[in-house]
Amino acid sequence: MVKAQDTVSTKDIEFTPIESKSPAVTNTATKQDENINKAPEKLKAGKIASVINSPKHQTLWAIFWTGFIGGCAAFFMPCIFPMVPLTISFFTKSSEKKNSGVGKALIYGLSIIVIYVVLGLLITVSFGASSLNSLATNGIFNMTFFVVLIIFAASFLGAFEITLPSGWVNAADAKSDKAGLAGLFFMAATLALVSFSCTGPIIGTLLVQAATTGALLGPAVGMLGYSFALAIPFVVFAMFPALLSTLPKSGGWLNSVKVVLGFLELALAFKFLSNVDLAYHWHLFDREVFLVLWIVIFTLMGFYLLGKLTFSHDTPLTYISVPRLFLAIIVFSFSMYMVPGLWGAPLKSISALLPPMATQDFDLSATNTNNTNVSFPSDGKPHKYADLFDKPKGFDPYFDYDEGLAYAKKMHKPVMIDFTGHACVNCRKMEANVWPDKEVYKKLTQDYVLIQLYVDDKTDLAVADQTTTPEGKKLNTIGNKWSYLQTSKFVSNSQPFYVLLDPETQQPLVSPTGAEYDAGIYLAYLNSGLKAFIK
Repeated sequence: MVKAQDTVSTKDIEFTPIESKSPAVTNTATKQDENINKAPEKLKAGKIASVINSPKHQTLWAIFWTGFIGGCAAFFMPCIFPMVPLTISFFTKSSEKKNSGVGKALIYGLSIIVIYVVLGLLITVSFGASSLNSLATNGIFNMTFFVVLIIFAASFLGAFEITLPSGWVNAADAKSDKAGLAGLFFMAATLALVSFSCTGPIIGTLLVQAATTGALLGPAVGMLGYSFALAIPFVVFAMFPALLSTLPKSGGWLNSVKVVLGFLELALAFKFLSNVDLAYHWHLFDREVFLVLWIVIFTLMGFYLLGKLTFSHDTPLTYISVPRLFLAIIVFSFSMYMVPGLWGAPLKSISALLPPMATQDFDLSATNTNNTNVSFPSDGKPHKYADLFDKPKGFDPYFDYDEGLAYAKKMHKPVMIDFTGHACVNCRKMEANVWPDKEVYKKLTQDYVLIQLYVDDKTDLAVADQTTTPEGKKLNTIGNKWSYLQTSKFVSNSQPFYVLLDPETQQPLVSPTGAEYDAGIYLAYLNSGLKAFIK
């Protein structure tokens, strides 16, 4: 089964005007460029369609459920939870018939969904599909998201409140007094505006996450999941008012929910900073630095849950409830789980979020791996761009298409091209969880020549390597070059994207695929390519 993939856009490729009368302006395409522009017929026939479309479908479902979880968390915010009984009593007391109250609640719930989905659509329209695709790898956007999430985290931790202009709230509240559908709609709008101080950081984080997946409808689908989770309780409690008595009473625990989410926002923010660090090769935010920050953040969260760390707006904690204790145990356990990672433990459950293992300076596991007894062939020469990129642990890939292809021809072996990216979480998960499998590792190192092409790298190409395509696109960075190769030759812009290639014909041996976390299925895919190459 193909899993959700990350995408990258070629929007930042610069266009250079080409005049037919001026040979100096038009660059002569190399042999590689000619091959890039010839998309293989077997891919055009539609075999690759399922590979490209399925990840998008999977991604949208993942975005929906992420939004749904965010909506569930927002329901327990201090500015929403206490309003539930008041809102439900309005529906039940203002309606002579029970069915009428339920009907009003349904309209109210639908209004919530419409408001937030429209917000998601506005994000898509404002940025555009191409911009959404480029957000995951754009340094400025990632740094902006890092700062925004830090601000959101500070807000949840009690430093300040993010509020909307009071005029907006008053205007919506005034219109909510109207009867009919319009009044119910503006009641929902008033809820959205009044609760923004609590829900704004959650909504902002969800929109950021949805936008950086590259899926066109990502923000709208994320808001659909969020608003659906937020609307369900109002409808259910309107239908069964007796259930209101089962809700816990409002109190200081609502603020604790905000603070815990603040810690989570703070931890998530560093993922975006890591993306920038990797794409620009700063090497300031390596794996152990990332882990130290996360260990400290989650440890402080655990102390907070036990009442050992308090903020000025917290209610004094007289005792520890059982759910709070259980959550503290989970948080402390997670912190302890990450500690061995400081010495090189793979931490497979969170490997997709961490910087690559190769960025780790101190790695005790380097001398204790199941695959050290497998030696893979090498030409003994330093690979081009090897000083720029971090090799997956235990592998020695090529980072240049032509260089890897030449070696594969020399060794009479098939090629596996891994179109990857610094900000690609699924790529890191594959490298940490699937590639180390004993049989997969042996197949990749013994039977294939591995070429990793980073489509989001910002390093400038040497002047001699910069080219202009027949369409007038100027390829001036390493990422531009490999992104164009992938989109023009293989009709895809998602990562990871694995192509098993015949080095002589430069045609895929089998249809390319994306992330597959089942090592057995991935091994079967590699075997199918090897079988086709032998034939």
